[in-house]
Amino acid sequence: MTRPLIGYYGDDFTGSTDVMEALASNGVATVLFLKVPEAALLSRFAGARAFGLAGTSRSETPDWMDVHLRAAFAWLKTLDAELTHYKVCSTFDSAPHVGSIGRAIEIGRAVFGNAPVPLVVGAPQIRRYTAFGDLFAAYQGRNYRIDRHPVMARHPVTPMDEANLLLHLARQTALSSALVDNVAVLGEPQVPAADIVLVDVLDAATQAAAGALLWNGMRAASRFVCGSSGVEYALIPTWRREGLIGEKPVFANAGPVERIAVVSGSVSPTTERQIRHALANGFAGVTLDPVALSGEDGASAIAHAVEAGLRALEGGRSVVLYTALGPAADRGGELDSSTGARHRLGRALGRIQSQLVARAGLSRVVVAGGDTSSHALGEMGIAALTLKMPLPQTPGSPLCIAHGGPADGLQIALKGGQVGGDDYFSMIRAGA
Repeated sequence: MTRPLIGYYGDDFTGSTDVMEALASNGVATVLFLKVPEAALLSRFAGARAFGLAGTSRSETPDWMDVHLRAAFAWLKTLDAELTHYKVCSTFDSAPHVGSIGRAIEIGRAVFGNAPVPLVVGAPQIRRYTAFGDLFAAYQGRNYRIDRHPVMARHPVTPMDEANLLLHLARQTALSSALVDNVAVLGEPQVPAADIVLVDVLDAATQAAAGALLWNGMRAASRFVCGSSGVEYALIPTWRREGLIGEKPVFANAGPVERIAVVSGSVSPTTERQIRHALANGFAGVTLDPVALSGEDGASAIAHAVEAGLRALEGGRSVVLYTALGPAADRGGELDSSTGARHRLGRALGRIQSQLVARAGLSRVVVAGGDTSSHALGEMGIAALTLKMPLPQTPGSPLCIAHGGPADGLQIALKGGQVGGDDYFSMIRAGA
């Protein structure tokens, strides 16, 4: 078996498919596992050049990471990939108490060796940029410094109030850090003597230079890297130039289906616009009570949601079932008053979607919300995902094929809260 080019752990499920899309759409055969696979399942994908493991660490505590993330890294190490990547959200939202990127890097160094860890977050393909250590992200056609971003500066769990990524990380770890900025990376950059080395990516030129630095300048010392899907986007030009991968493949459109079901646990204004667009374009809407779904009588709330969804589907309509219509409807405070409620909510949405697929015979569905997807897919019996169709007009949330369990062959898209145009759900239904 040829040594894999890269293995990765995604800190949520939507981010994990984002990496799979970046790789597979550029000709790197990739499989994403939803848990550590048995040998028989792993053998089905012997020809893959990249292996992912979708996780939930973005919404977990450092204590959780010490157990589960360490075990995930240990399995990835057995793949003996050229690089192993801890994939974080491109908006870098995290905190010392939840989703700590600093703690994840500490664990990675313990498993893979105490060498400098490259950190790449900028990814122009999804409109994320770093310049002189500060992170910028697009929203509604404009670019914002992340601490002034209309959504991420007000994230309900991990608001980003610091744009400088190394200062942000300093709240989460005592590891030393240094920067190769967007000017230095275009020259002949020297790798700083630090535990974490942030490499700026601002445009195509700095991205290609960052990839060359990771592959040819740092890989010999460190086979563990942290960052967004910008890591893969940066590496691809070097891999192609060195003949490790071929040209980009051509993907056929998936084509339309009559009906899809969308379950959403997102409170993002982006998802709000997508839901409103869907409702204005033939989708039926079902409002869900997130507190009831995550509470003691969750089974009853799930049953009512399934029946409401089935009524729409049996009438020939697509349906979107949602826990919030934008930030104004966010009930996160109530959820946070009960330990584990957010995780239970994600699992409840997974149970709803699983029953809709089985009882309505659906062939294509969507799960919206990064944290939601992480917990929902665990309830759907899906063992692995591969890429069905990338979506160049809305990168980061491709259409995938599910493998394993009762959902084998199901087409599924996992959409992060900030991802996609207003017509995203309609576009998934159209398969083009």
